[in-house]
Parts: sequence; structure tokens; C-alpha cells
Amino acid sequence: MTIPASLHDTNLTSLPLIHKGKVRDIYDIDDQHMLIVTTDRLSAFDVILPDPIPGKGIVLNEVSEFWFKKLTHLIPNQLSDITLDQVLNNPADCQRLEKRGIVVKKLKPLPIEAIVRGYLIGSGWKDYQKSGQVCGIQLPNGLQQASQLPEAIFTPSTKAAVGAHDENISYQQTIELLGEDLAQQVRDISLNLYTTAAEYALQRGIIIADTKFEFGLDDNGVLHLIDEVLTPDSSRFWDAKEYKVGTSPASFDKQIVRDYLETLDWDKTAPGPSLSEEVALKTAAKYREAQALLTQ
Repeated sequence: MTIPASLHDTNLTSLPLIHKGKVRDIYDIDDQHMLIVTTDRLSAFDVILPDPIPGKGIVLNEVSEFWFKKLTHLIPNQLSDITLDQVLNNPADCQRLEKRGIVVKKLKPLPIEAIVRGYLIGSGWKDYQKSGQVCGIQLPNGLQQASQLPEAIFTPSTKAAVGAHDENISYQQTIELLGEDLAQQVRDISLNLYTTAAEYALQRGIIIADTKFEFGLDDNGVLHLIDEVLTPDSSRFWDAKEYKVGTSPASFDKQIVRDYLETLDWDKTAPGPSLSEEVALKTAAKYREAQALLTQ
């Protein structure tokens, strides 16, 4: 397979830059639309690394677009019908951002990340070991690492600035931020989206252990799904064939990078260390494998 040219920075001059995130660059188009470009940047331990993962942005963009369309019967989303060549007057920019750039509706983003957990892993497992709870939600005794939860749970967090850590919040705090009606709507649709996607993915050999959704409101207050959806960056994907309770299953994401970084003498602050070509290419292959299982 031909590995696409990497894109670490977009550097568009034809549109005003609104925001540069860990992975995505957002540009202004008009009152109703903006351009989101998914780069090959990778962050680990909340530090953006200097080396891109070849083609990662294309995978994230295409997987998100797949889920946006697949889940549109449950909730409207940010996608528009406008193409890149309608907003970029430079053919070279169009070619460079092909499969990475999407024109989306401008929506008012909610100030939370809607995290849904279906399995006991990561920070949730650490919480459970200490308290028998995950983000204040009481769980049954006797669960092990990577156990499937009796039912998926909604564990929202605040959105942190680039380089900072998100903070878990309670459902009551979510109500205080959003109001009771909107908080309930976000919780219910998040659980519905996760359950629908997890059932589909399992048929394709992938367990979705947990994921995060982001939402925005249009001018009429209608809730929309935004940002990225059920990608290897926003979710924890496990190979169903390798899954075993009591272990930390291998995931289709940047775990290869994290494991590599843990072997280095690095204090997990910027600037991040360079990656070896082998680590970058292995990581890229993992992302493509997840995409192939889900979308082909």
C-alpha cells in the first residue's frame, strides 16, 4: 500500500485560522461554515509530538465521516454538502488537504466531553480499585480489569485547553453547566450512540471499550454531533479475538507510541521526543487496520 504524504501543519493562507488543536486545524469560511483539517499530528501524555504518523489524519477523517453518516438516523451532525474546491481557490491546497479537510456547519459547541464507558479500563479501572466506583457511579463488586460493565455508563468531563488535562465531572455538574433538559438529552443520546456503534463494531471484530462524543447546538437549539466520532483517537478499540478479562487488551491506537515513550528518559513535558520510523509506521498500520475492519 502507498503511504500518503504526511501532514503535520496545514499553514493555509487563504482562510483565517480559528483554532489549532492537538490534531485538527479549524479555518473560518463564512457565518455558517468552517473548514476542519485533520492532520497527522499525534499527542501523547498531552504533548504534541514533533513527528507525524503518516496518513493518520486521513483515517480519522474517513472513519468519522463513516460514523456521521451511519448514525444520522439518531442525531443530526456537522457535515455540510460543500466541497473543498468550493472554498479553496488554490488547487495545490485542495490536493494537499484531500481526504483530510471537511467543510462543516458552524455550531455552538457544548462545554463538555460526553464520555461513555462500556468496559472497566484506564482511569475507570483505577477509580474502581480505590472506591468501587467510576466517576461517582457505584459498580458491582468483583469486577476485573477489562470487565464488561453491566450496562454502559455516562462519565462526562470538562474540555481542557491544549496541553492541559480534562477533568471528570458528575452528572449533577453537567446539569449545572447545560441545564437539566439538555444534560439529559446529551446523556441519553451518548449512551444510544455508543450502544448502537458497539454492537456494529463487535460484528466486525472490534470491541469499543469506551469513547468520547462532542456536541453542538444550531441557532434553533437543535443538538448536533460534532468534532470526530468513534475513531481510534477518540475511542479505545480492542481486537475481539485477543480480548481477555483481567488483562489490559492491546488497542488499535497510539498505544505503540505510548509504550515506546515509556522506555525513554522523558519527563512527559514539551517538547516531545522524536519517534523512530518503525514506531511511526507500525502505529499508522494499526490505524488503517481499524478503519478496514469497521468500514469495508
